[in-house]
Amino acid sequence: MYITILLHTLRCIGLSLLLSLLLMCCTACSEQEFDVEHPDVSLFVRQLKAGHYVAQTADGLAAWPKFTLEDIEELLDYASDLSTIPSFPLVAVSYASGGKPRLGECLLWVVETIRLGQPASMGCKMVHTDAENYEGIYFLSDEELLDAVTRYQQWWKDRQLPRTAWTIDPCYDEPLCGSHYMWW
Repeated sequence: MYITILLHTLRCIGLSLLLSLLLMCCTACSEQEFDVEHPDVSLFVRQLKAGHYVAQTADGLAAWPKFTLEDIEELLDYASDLSTIPSFPLVAVSYASGGKPRLGECLLWVVETIRLGQPASMGCKMVHTDAENYEGIYFLSDEELLDAVTRYQQWWKDRQLPRTAWTIDPCYDEPLCGSHYMWW
């Protein structure tokens, strides 16, 4: 009798563990799916931080998320995160001299790419305007990057205001205007 109860209890525990494991696997698998046609900013950020973002179509071709103006505010919300990420889906030259990419800087690159309608640069590293080349010595420090983030946030905030014929601002659509930073 006791053996039957023990076996039944063990079966229930085993079944519960199996169901829990299946639920965790299904949740983990569904989180890994990223739709480049309708990208989710928070999922993009989570995958970049975890090193799980893969920019490929089903055909194995390179794919880039189709972020739009509507995504800029949320991208800027994450831009002050200076943590390094394992990789970013761009030309690797951007990391050669400057170490691993910083999440916030790469997200600013995404915002700049949306703003321009084309890739902002070869890599997601900003440099000083007096840079002679794309070496790490010209890359921005953390403090300078946070200044650039503030400039982009202010630019976006100002873009939400109505523009009139009386608005005279040469920096209206240039987030880095007046700074000593640029995309290479």
